[in-house]
Amino acid sequence: MADYTLEIKDLHVSIEDKEILKGVTLTINSGEFHAVMGPNGTGKSTLAAAIMGHPKYEITSGSVTLNGEDLLEMEVDERARAGVFLGMQYPSEISGVTTSDFLRSSINARREEGNEISLMKFIKEMDGALDDLEIDKNMAQRYLNEGFSGGEKKRNEILQLMMLQPGIAILDEIDSGLDIDALKVVADGVNKVREETGLGCLIITHYQRLLNYIKPDHVHIIMQGKIVKSGGAELAQRLEAEGYEWIKEELGIEDETVNA
Repeated sequence: MADYTLEIKDLHVSIEDKEILKGVTLTINSGEFHAVMGPNGTGKSTLAAAIMGHPKYEITSGSVTLNGEDLLEMEVDERARAGVFLGMQYPSEISGVTTSDFLRSSINARREEGNEISLMKFIKEMDGALDDLEIDKNMAQRYLNEGFSGGEKKRNEILQLMMLQPGIAILDEIDSGLDIDALKVVADGVNKVREETGLGCLIITHYQRLLNYIKPDHVHIIMQGKIVKSGGAELAQRLEAEGYEWIKEELGIEDETVNA
């Protein structure tokens, strides 16, 4: 796999003229896992959506590049083809498109014309990924996320990650709504992609429990639209034990959240 670098510099993002992100700077390289944590409404999901080009979010200044190329000038599908993947907190249901057809089309969209994945190779790889994630193989023939439980939707996001093998993944609260057994299965899937491909990853989460299974190299705390503190895995452990009050006191931050 090629090496990837996602570089975010002084990113400012607004929604309906209200500034949510107020200067986020972060660099993610292949093989690195960065966890972003913070209280509700401080801009974590806004960061994910802005990187992937959600039209609701207006980038007022700053830059996002992938291997030196301006990601913000690319359409959403171009960003995905370039190697950036978003595992969504609330995956959409798509009626009329089976999971397997969606996956095969997505894989081929990243390949050169004439180099499409063969049906037999696709089936073999998909069956292996379904087994790894303990997903019923019948799910591959169901319409994408239609009628899926919350846990099934999250496993399906990681199925896409395993099949597409992007360079950089953004995982937006993939642990929400999962019981401990499902959490372990999902984490194992992410770790397998990391080991096999050198995946770089931005993990947005509220809870240390996910980071017990997916070990971050770096942990960043975002408050009031900025990264206010960074450290190693021990930072997430302290947050689990003590909450955010000590950071607020240390940095003189008053309570303030935004709906993002």
